[in-house]
Amino acid sequence: MSNIKLDELKSNAKIYFVGIGGISMSGLALLTKGYGFTVGGSDNHPSERTQMLADSGIVIYNCQEGKNIDEFEPDYIVKTAAILPHNKELARALEKHITVFDRSEFLGIITNSYKSVINISGTHGKTTTTSMTSMMLIEEGVDPTIHLGAPFDGIGGSTVRQGSGRDLLVSEACEFKRSFLEFRSTTAAITNIDHDHVDCYPTLDDVINVFAEFINKIDDGGNLVVTGTDSNITEAIKRADRKPRVITCAADGSEADFKAQNITYTEGLPGFDLIAMGENIGRVQLRVPGAHNISNALIAAACAYLNGASAASIIKALNEFGGADGRFTIKGTYKGAEVVVDYAHHPTAARVTIDAAMHMPHNNLLVVFQPLTFNRVDALFDEYVTSLLPCKKILFSEIFTDREVIHEGMVSSKNIADEINKRGGNAEFFADKEDLKKRIDELVQEGDMILILGPEDIRELGNELCPGDK
Repeated sequence: MSNIKLDELKSNAKIYFVGIGGISMSGLALLTKGYGFTVGGSDNHPSERTQMLADSGIVIYNCQEGKNIDEFEPDYIVKTAAILPHNKELARALEKHITVFDRSEFLGIITNSYKSVINISGTHGKTTTTSMTSMMLIEEGVDPTIHLGAPFDGIGGSTVRQGSGRDLLVSEACEFKRSFLEFRSTTAAITNIDHDHVDCYPTLDDVINVFAEFINKIDDGGNLVVTGTDSNITEAIKRADRKPRVITCAADGSEADFKAQNITYTEGLPGFDLIAMGENIGRVQLRVPGAHNISNALIAAACAYLNGASAASIIKALNEFGGADGRFTIKGTYKGAEVVVDYAHHPTAARVTIDAAMHMPHNNLLVVFQPLTFNRVDALFDEYVTSLLPCKKILFSEIFTDREVIHEGMVSSKNIADEINKRGGNAEFFADKEDLKKRIDELVQEGDMILILGPEDIRELGNELCPGDK
């Protein structure tokens, strides 16, 4: 972790983002422009995001060529982990001895520049929890800067919000490729620890170890907010050298600093009394479904409470929270069936999201699923089968990847479907998305729910089914 701050960068610097169209990179580019730097960047795939950046005054190149570096003349380069050494822009920058930061390093520089930093980590639920925390602090009038992993209506449909000062930053902290070890925290949260990113962490033990290292990055006198009933988090705390103040959260009746009592469900939406540090601070009626969102709400409430949010602001924000984009997002209706999309691609996330959907009003639930990355499916194959087996009907699209070399003999979504059917389930596999759409059309009836789970590649199907509701 670097100790560099934004103010230590060259005055009036020009900063160039290689791969600027990504969710995180586009948000960082907007924040960087807000800090007063001149910003440019490139992406080989023009999109609504790159157009939005161009409209905001950021210089955009729709290709990655060395000549872009010569033309823009940046003082610093920020690149994503997906940019390889032979990239022409990166190679030209290195030839010109321009300082290059990885995305995580640059976000680390931003975290060093704020008085207080809330970093929300965990295998599942980061975006939702960060969004909830942000709403509470905005409601309180704290004016935080915000960095999210998905667009959020609460901040104008953006992934970022620029606060007026540098008092408080609220940010997602992802463990992929050890990124979050670059970030400084005054308050850190861990929603849960599960085996994921198997290309980086071959075993669950490796994941626990990296979260222990993340705990070690918390400032002296800082706070660690955790799900107190997660045994993997407990183990990470034991392994950490640094011992911050630990604030526990629990939604299952266990004793904790923040807990949910008198839990009820209304058409699948949970309500509960929120107990904060022994005090009942109010009744919450969530607008997002599932028991997992009770846990997310408790973590968010604790983070906001520790950073100045009042009970009234916490309760009001939770009662109004409608979810971040791609997190149980209702896209509209198709043939009278409600269409919902969710990023859940890990077997654990898929299981809790399907369970949440099962408790929502509908006739039949049709699940459409696309796993993310071949190595994840290969390592967690049985978990995928057991998590998805309870579905009354599930349609699979082929595994999506944007960072693996595909070769003959790799595991397929078809293998998951075949194993589910072998165990008495009802699954179908479609190599072609048009065939998948035709099958949805054949199966769905008015009053059903179509639940589309997985990365953006398959969630776009929700827009195709509901073009008028986009």
